[in-house]
Amino acid sequence: MQRNHFILYLIKFIGAFCLLYFGTKVIIGLTVPGGYYSPFVAAYLDYPAILRSSLLNGTRLLVAIFGFDTYMRDAYRISIVNGRGVYIAYSCLGYGLLSFWIAFFFANRASLSKKIKWILIGSAIIWLINVIRISLVLIAYNKQWDIPLSLEHHTLFNIIVYACIFFMIWIF
Repeated sequence: MQRNHFILYLIKFIGAFCLLYFGTKVIIGLTVPGGYYSPFVAAYLDYPAILRSSLLNGTRLLVAIFGFDTYMRDAYRISIVNGRGVYIAYSCLGYGLLSFWIAFFFANRASLSKKIKWILIGSAIIWLINVIRISLVLIAYNKQWDIPLSLEHHTLFNIIVYACIFFMIWIF
């Protein structure tokens, strides 16, 4: 009986993760001009653009707290006035981490309200960590800081977020 619960959990987790992760890749593919571009999907279902915009605006607010004036050069870039900027590519959005987090709680046995609460809290924490990362990268580029331990910032971000995810799972 215990084995059947585990197998069902794995099927639900892997299915939800693949739907979220690869579904996001499909949306991205349909919203980028060229190839299989869909004006309908680009106009009504482009949640990666909304996520990117929220990350850019969150970064803008956070770095403003530390006295930096910024501007958005376009929908992908934020720069410090009279300084350098960063480009927020699709790989910077954190949709893989968000997919993992949401799939974990979708597959778990808990009440719907508890699942929704944990999905929202965890997603907000992942988003906030990403805003902090983008802000630090933006400031570091302009101040010419070295990256700790010579780690690439995506790798460092993933390590920190997965540590937070596993801590939140442990609390759950």
